[in-house]
Amino acid sequence: MRQTYSLKQKTAQFLHILFPILVTQIALSAISFFDTNMSGKFGTADLAGVAIGISLWIPIQTGLSGILMGITPIVSHLLGSRRDKEVAYQVVQGIWLSLLVSISVLLLGSIFLSPILDFMSLEAEVRSIAFRFLSAISFGIIPLFGYTVLRSCIDALGQTRVSMFITLIALPVNVGLNYLLIFGNLGFPRLGGVGAGVASAITYWVIFGIALLFIYRAEPFVNLRLFRDFHRLSLRSLKELLTIGIPIGFSIFFETAVFSAVTLLMSRFDTMTIAAHQAAINFASTLYMIPLSICISLTILVGFETGSGRLKDARQYGWLGIGSAAVLSLATALVLFYGGNQVAGLYSDEPEVINLIQHFLIYAIFFQISDAIATPTQGVLRGYKDVNPAFIICFVAYWIIGLPTGYVLATYTDMGAYGYWVGLITGLAIGAILLLSRLIIVQRNYAAKHAGTQQ
Repeated sequence: MRQTYSLKQKTAQFLHILFPILVTQIALSAISFFDTNMSGKFGTADLAGVAIGISLWIPIQTGLSGILMGITPIVSHLLGSRRDKEVAYQVVQGIWLSLLVSISVLLLGSIFLSPILDFMSLEAEVRSIAFRFLSAISFGIIPLFGYTVLRSCIDALGQTRVSMFITLIALPVNVGLNYLLIFGNLGFPRLGGVGAGVASAITYWVIFGIALLFIYRAEPFVNLRLFRDFHRLSLRSLKELLTIGIPIGFSIFFETAVFSAVTLLMSRFDTMTIAAHQAAINFASTLYMIPLSICISLTILVGFETGSGRLKDARQYGWLGIGSAAVLSLATALVLFYGGNQVAGLYSDEPEVINLIQHFLIYAIFFQISDAIATPTQGVLRGYKDVNPAFIICFVAYWIIGLPTGYVLATYTDMGAYGYWVGLITGLAIGAILLLSRLIIVQRNYAAKHAGTQQ
């Protein structure tokens, strides 16, 4: 990355970093999209089972990946302060952490998965598909979290096109495997929704292997001597990673897990409603990749600028990113409003299910607008290494306000399942306002602290 001076240069740099990240995130989310979509074409029970499995898996994956993404601001600050030789050591510590995280997930999953599914009181076939889907995908947990660390390092170096290339290879691999394993084509076993879990696990191994190859052999990574030397696990470095990563991971977890909590609470509704709800959530999650990509880009750019001591540039990048996300959210709102029926048709061929999905997508318009403010704002705060208040804000907004509001509306009014979505909209809107207020405070504090330096 290079220093920028004018708004035009900053916009070009922002787009240079953002575009590959956006393509990468959309491609990654498309893996879950195609898992859900192709399973739905196999059958409604498979759609519901895979959707339940994904709703339980995504908060765990994104929350723990968020912890590992703590390597991004660390590497950005090292590069901004010209301490390049320390990058390799920090990345290896991130790999150690990813291994510890993976083992913990596998152990806890073996203990708690069955009780959680039993608690949901699902139909027997749906429960079986969800359990076997998650069991299959567990074989890809270690490479997935390892790839998260490698990708965070690659992106922090500004080489976001490399991440894009890797993910674009992974997408056709996953779709092709889904085609073979879900439907039993070309002599492969006909596994239904469970085949999507097997396909995803294999895909995670593929992207991890390709990322390792790039890190070890390609420029500019060779100059950093990544994985050329063995570094033992350091408790001190682990503490630094966790100090930054845990608040990031928890803030992501609180946001994604609230959707899974809604799914758990909605288990009292019929399979068709659950399937429609999860299909709408799945598509909304794909749209969420836009503010999430801007969030990751802002963490890299703001982290680099603050590490270099250029606070005025960091502030400008922050508002440029948040403003861009807000404008794009209005465009996606139009897609949901006018194209809801076509979107619903991607998930099911049954008219009643399509109608339900379309209704849920109307509500998705409102909470994705709030996401467009809240998520990029968190990215800016991470660039400043201000991470603790954000996860407290997310917890209060989503779990203390949003979820209880949704439960009351769904249980004690005639809104039914839609009440949960109104609760989510309320929590996300409040979270966006509080996070934006926190950013203003942080920028003022930075300006006061560094008064007299270059701004």
